[in-house]
Amino acid sequence: MQQSLQVNTSYKQILSIALPIAASILVPQINFITNNVFLSHLNAEALALAGITGVYYLVFAVCGNGLNAGLQALISRRAGENNTNGIGQLFQQGVWIAMALSIVGILLTYLLAPTILGFSLHDEQRVADAVAFLKIRIWGLPFLYVYQMRNALLVGTNNSRFLVIGTLAETLANVVLDYGFIFGKLGLPNLGLMGAAYASVLAEITGLVVIFAVMRWQGLYQKFQLFGLQKFDWTAAKQILDQSAPLVLQYAISVGSWEFFYILIEHHGTESLAVSNVMRNVFGLCGCLSWAFAATSTSMVSNVIGQGREDWVIPLIKKLMGLSVAYSATIAILLNIFPTQFLSIYGQNEHFTQLAIPVLRIVSSALVLMSISTVWLNALVGTGNSRLNLRIEIVAIVLYIVYTYTVLEKWNMPITWGWASEMLYWTSMFIPSYWYMMSGRWKGKKI
Repeated sequence: MQQSLQVNTSYKQILSIALPIAASILVPQINFITNNVFLSHLNAEALALAGITGVYYLVFAVCGNGLNAGLQALISRRAGENNTNGIGQLFQQGVWIAMALSIVGILLTYLLAPTILGFSLHDEQRVADAVAFLKIRIWGLPFLYVYQMRNALLVGTNNSRFLVIGTLAETLANVVLDYGFIFGKLGLPNLGLMGAAYASVLAEITGLVVIFAVMRWQGLYQKFQLFGLQKFDWTAAKQILDQSAPLVLQYAISVGSWEFFYILIEHHGTESLAVSNVMRNVFGLCGCLSWAFAATSTSMVSNVIGQGREDWVIPLIKKLMGLSVAYSATIAILLNIFPTQFLSIYGQNEHFTQLAIPVLRIVSSALVLMSISTVWLNALVGTGNSRLNLRIEIVAIVLYIVYTYTVLEKWNMPITWGWASEMLYWTSMFIPSYWYMMSGRWKGKKI
């Protein structure tokens, strides 16, 4: 008898899905933080460049997240319907799209990155170093995208527990290779900043190989008929793109605005840029479980709608929000009690720490607001109305850009005020998504 892919809405079910997702989200964050910790022991300039290049790569990485989110909503809907054949077909077409998207990302980096960074950064050597780094780092994109498609499959079919294995493999590989390539240890060449790029690419390859070996070992290839050498199917691909394209654009706009924010911060000096890079680490590391609850919201909402249980949706979202807020509030309290201890891991001077502490307090508060907003916004993705997500994002980004440009560039205020834009952004995301879900206008939508 075929095992049911349908979910219930118990806390045990929520945590069984969310905790492995949190571990998988942690992978790129740990890679980025590991790079930064090692690079901070080179010099502040290397740490600052890691911020600029990290956000640039993130623009492309989140395009994969958008494709992943749309695919996950579709796979979860098929899981709610217990349609295993449909799941395998969707996954294979998602991989075709992901590979095409990664080729576009590589070409754009080689052709446009020197121009983009040349316009935005003031120092020619900094531009040259950033471009050289990105021309290495961007080759990890195909492996990252396929890794993200695997996330959609495992989460959408309630197999998220297997995510941890790939996570551990990639993280361990990145730490070891970072240490070796950045400092010339373990018999590897001393490559400094460029070593971090090579380490990250090789770590992504390692994680992908390991997790696909696990999927084959667990019989998922056979169960969902994966990689049956299916040709590109425009009908299935169009269905994925209808759901994913607005999310790809939404995520790209979101992180693109963050790149704009970092450029404004760069105008305030190297130390301000290094502090802001640390704050990105805070969002990445401390927000992992909140994002996991958000991804769980997409999957479970779509699944229960596929079961015909629309009355379960709002109570489910409230459970997810409660767990997300409890986690983020705990993190925020700890960061505010022990800010100096946290910042000390970056090995910078006392002036750096004093500049960073007030920013850290703003960011920790924004984490709590983010934990609420992301759950409701991703529930909206689960209903299949991804175009509304894009409209919400556009309004929020316009407000965000106007605020940050005015505060940081026109008024030249301290970066603490610039980081307060996160409060405005997450509030702008929460209000319309909450209103839409509570209105019930999503009911009856088919995907």
